[in-house]
Amino acid sequence: MLQPVIAGVDGSAESLAAAEWAAREAVRRGRPLRMVHAWNWHPHQTDDGELANAAQRHFARRVLRQAAERVRGAVPGVQVTDEQFEGPAAEALVKASEQAELLVLGSRGLSGFTGFLVGSVALAAVAKAARPVVLVRAEEEAEDEHFPGGDGNPSTRTGYRDVVLGIDLGDPCDEVIEFAFEAARLRCARLRVVYAWQAPSAISLGPGDIGLVNDPQRAEEWQEFLSALLHVWHDKYPETEVMETVVEDRASTALVRAASSASLLVVGRRMTERPTVPRLGPVTHAAVHHVGCPLAVVPHD
Repeated sequence: MLQPVIAGVDGSAESLAAAEWAAREAVRRGRPLRMVHAWNWHPHQTDDGELANAAQRHFARRVLRQAAERVRGAVPGVQVTDEQFEGPAAEALVKASEQAELLVLGSRGLSGFTGFLVGSVALAAVAKAARPVVLVRAEEEAEDEHFPGGDGNPSTRTGYRDVVLGIDLGDPCDEVIEFAFEAARLRCARLRVVYAWQAPSAISLGPGDIGLVNDPQRAEEWQEFLSALLHVWHDKYPETEVMETVVEDRASTALVRAASSASLLVVGRRMTERPTVPRLGPVTHAAVHHVGCPLAVVPHD
């Protein structure tokens, strides 16, 4: 049985935008879409508790029905199911995602400059989920994934914008790279791989290392390293056009800039050995809070 794409919905504008994005992604991947809604359970010790639970179940049914109607109207070919969960939303979504291809959540978009205003549920899910999590801002539309039409107006008939992969050449991860290549393949989009480096300070260099390699040579070495790393992926995805970008800059700055014209940004998140203390790395944290396009956070060991 194919694992579904899961969308968390709560009736908000951002969750509905996420559900639509998830529906489009489900169709691209040939997967069903499963929409989930979580609500907090009240102990059935009083009439008030029973009434509260009944009201939340009713609200959940209405939210899921409205979301299903919306995604079926926007993405007619999608196969949709839904489910309610009792319990804290973040924990319920993380548990549901264990049997998912990926989890898609809404995040309140402020602008391309100020980025995501990430809610506690979305942030906790990103930090804890063992499967890829995609964050989608409230204003995201299908046309935003595509280049403008010939007249400059938004269109879904044009090609997809680049998929951008932020890579760490000091710790490259196959799961993150493969997710990005597959996303680009599904869209017939170009994959732009971005690596940002900064020259070491005199303090970080060892004895005798200072001045041995100048900045142009260092940039060339990183470019050669990136090309060698991606060689096997070129063979696996021969039809995917790849643009390699090596820049001297802060990684977070370079990724936010590259994502400004992307259909999707892909970054990695190292899974901690202590699941009770989940955390995001500084680059992923910056991407979560500052990019404007959909953001895929892919966990890895």
